[in-house]
Amino acid sequence: MAKIIVVQREYEATLKAFKVEREYEADILVYVVKNEYDANSDFKWFYVDREYEATTKIFWVGREYEAQLKVFFVDREYEAKWKKSNNFQNRL
Repeated sequence: MAKIIVVQREYEATLKAFKVEREYEADILVYVVKNEYDANSDFKWFYVDREYEATTKIFWVGREYEAQLKVFFVDREYEAKWKKSNNFQNRL
């Protein structure tokens, strides 16, 4: 279950992520769901407002080399998936 909160300080994060421009550059293809119960995998994200509700705290970094995870957002749920092996698989 990927319930995500975006934090403002890097030290608060459990994961440093970078948004890539092209699908082939990504570690994961993410689809943002509208309902919490639909966030049933690493690649289906539901954004929460309260830190205690989150399973993962993300800090968006400004440079690709700073990231632990490279993310590309997709428009269709069926496109969401892991593209490359990553230490964060099954941990979001």
